[in-house]
This record gives sequence, structure tokens and C-alpha cells, in this order.
Amino acid sequence: MSAIAWNAVRDGNGITVRHQWNAHENDGSPVSTIVKGVKRAMAGEYSRELSSKVFAGQCRLIEMGFRQGGPAGFGLRRVLIDQSGASKGELSRGEHKSLQTDRVILQPGPTEEVETVQNIYRWFIDQGLSELEIATRLNAAGCKTDLKRDWTRATVHEVLTNEKYIGNNIFNRTSFKLKKQHVVNAPDMWIRKDAAFEAVVDRAMFYTAQGIIRARFRRYSDDELLARLKFLYQQRGFLSGLVINEADGMPSSTVYAHRFGSLIRAYQMIGYEPDRDYRYLEINRLLRRLHPKVIAETVSNIEAVSGKVHCDAGTELLYVNREFTVSLVLARCQQSESGRRFWKIRLDTGLCPDITVAVRLSPGNEAPLDYYLLPRLDFVQTGIRLREHNAIEFESYRFDTLDYLYGMASHIRLRRAA
Repeated sequence: MSAIAWNAVRDGNGITVRHQWNAHENDGSPVSTIVKGVKRAMAGEYSRELSSKVFAGQCRLIEMGFRQGGPAGFGLRRVLIDQSGASKGELSRGEHKSLQTDRVILQPGPTEEVETVQNIYRWFIDQGLSELEIATRLNAAGCKTDLKRDWTRATVHEVLTNEKYIGNNIFNRTSFKLKKQHVVNAPDMWIRKDAAFEAVVDRAMFYTAQGIIRARFRRYSDDELLARLKFLYQQRGFLSGLVINEADGMPSSTVYAHRFGSLIRAYQMIGYEPDRDYRYLEINRLLRRLHPKVIAETVSNIEAVSGKVHCDAGTELLYVNREFTVSLVLARCQQSESGRRFWKIRLDTGLCPDITVAVRLSPGNEAPLDYYLLPRLDFVQTGIRLREHNAIEFESYRFDTLDYLYGMASHIRLRRAA
């Protein structure tokens, strides 16, 4: 049967790129499996090359002084210009350019918004007001942000730290390429164009504000961080990332998450238990650490019985002896309101592995409990739900170890008959 599929990959700009990657007779033979793997590799390489080209084009436009995506922000407006530099009008929120030759730049917004931005800097530098005090003053005056919302400590801090208010055009502060994690890039990796737009505030005033902000921050010890967090909890009666970020004089919630592994762990260390059950976040982190270990152990054991296995770096699909493919999925132990345990197993129909190895985790979700070897021919649905005691059609695929899988992957030498 002829299979035609499309591969969808997000490039470095969040753009979904779709292209045909598989169009051949797929009869399940080893040759078809190999061809499919080659085509997947070709599709991935095509996406990487296209992402690099798009990123290079964006960097070039940034260096030419043009705006790349995102709202303008309070006190600024996006303006559309043609290829000769003539203005074609202001772009409202949500509007985009329609011609490839057009470009977008930033310009100062209405006079009252520009004056508000300048007042924020004067109050912060000359009067020594904190971000929270400035937000309170703006809200009391009935001033709203560009999103028509009340001001907060975070929105005031954004105005005080964003270089677009002195006309600088900056790009590539963070990266999110090909489904990888968001990465905060170092300043030397930023793409920038100084004085690309008309400034809203004086450069000397802006850098004075940056010096004040940097002077406020220092490296707190773990005890100091926990003491501040506990004091905030006693004041507010509850905690959240937003509460921490909005509190004056508090390090950001990301500091706590980075120092203690997660916000939940920091909460536990000061004796705070959130009303909402966040245990699943810790379990998901554990699964992300456990999954590579299970794959590495499986690969090692297959190679120990003289089998040949290749793990695809992008999909983590195992190609065993060029004969069949294996997908390993971890199923965490969950508990219903009645107290009964169950496991949800997701079958990846997109990869179409020949065998899905479902690893049921123990009640503590710290170690494998048992294994289900589910062949694709018998399980065509997208997922199944297992309980502590299952029907015979499921139990026949259950194993206490993966020795049966290793036996399938082993190569046995046969002596030549005399």
C-alpha cells in the first residue's frame, strides 16, 4: 500500500514547515524500513537547512533596522514602510504586512504614552520609587497598559529594562529550534542594531536605570532565599510565581526554580503546601530523567546479545538489526478517586513502530514495575488504559523483564554442517 505522509517541524521562528517526506510502497519489509529511516533523516535535514536560512534572513533584516514580530509595547507603535522607506501607515495590534517588499519599524506612540514612559524613568531615578510603587501610582491615575490592563511590577520593570525605548533593535535573546527547549542566549549571541528607531527616553537616563537595577541584585544564599520566601508567605498567606514576581524586593520565581530545582520544592522547604496538587510536575521531571536511562539500558542489553541497534536522536526510535523498530514509552502510575491504580499508555501512531514497549512504573513512579510488548499489528489504537488486573488479551503481552525482547534481537551463530 502506498503511504504518503507530511512532516511538520517548527523552525527557529516558530513557523511550521510542512513537506512531503515519505511516498513509497511500505510493505513492512526490512528494505521499506530502511528507506523510511533514510527519508526521515532527509526530511529532518531539509527542515534544519530551511530553519538556518530563515534565521539568517531575520538577522539580516534586524541589522538593517527593521522590526521582526511581536507587539510594539506601551509608548511605541509599529509603522509599515515600503521598499523606498516611505511610510504606509500604522499597523494595529494583530495586523501584518501583506507585501514581501514592505518592512516594519517602530516609532514613538501618542504623546501621552511617551510622557508616561518618561515619567516612569523619572520616578524611578529621581524619586527612588520602586516598580510596585510606580504601578500603584499609574493605576490610581487611571492609566492602562497597551493591553488595556492595570500596571504591575512586571510591566513597569519591562519598560525600565527594554532597549527598544532608546531605539535599539535586538533579536535572538532566546532560541527555540526544532522542538528543543527554550534557551536564553548570552548577550554576545544577540543580534542588534543600535539607534535603529527614534528613542522615547534619553540614553543616559536609560543606562542610569539599568545601573540602579543591577545594584539591587546580589547573590543570595539558600537560607536568605528561603527566609524571604517564608516571610512573603506569612504576609500573603499563599504563594505563586506571580506573587513572587510582583513582590517588591523579592528575587524572581525563576531564581527559586533554578536554585532549588523547582518552585514546588522551594515551597516544601518552607512548609507551604499549595491548594492545587502539583505532584504531577515532579513526576514529569522524573520521567524525563528516567526515559533516557531506560533507552540506554535497553540498547546496552541488546548489544550484549550480539544484536545491532541504532537509536534515532530525533524520535528515540530503536532500529534493531535492520529488521524491526521499537518505541519505548513510560506509563506513570496514577490513582483514581476510588483509590484504584491505573496506567495510561500512549501509542505513537505517527512513528508506526513495529513494537511498542510500554514500561509500567511502580506506584512511586521511580522504577519499572513490568513491561508490555505491544505489536503494531494487534494494537492500532492511539492509546490504552491498563489497571492492576487486566483482561487476558492484555496480560498475554505482559513480561516481568525485557528478556523476551532481547531474545528477539539476539544473533545466533550456526555452525556450518559438515
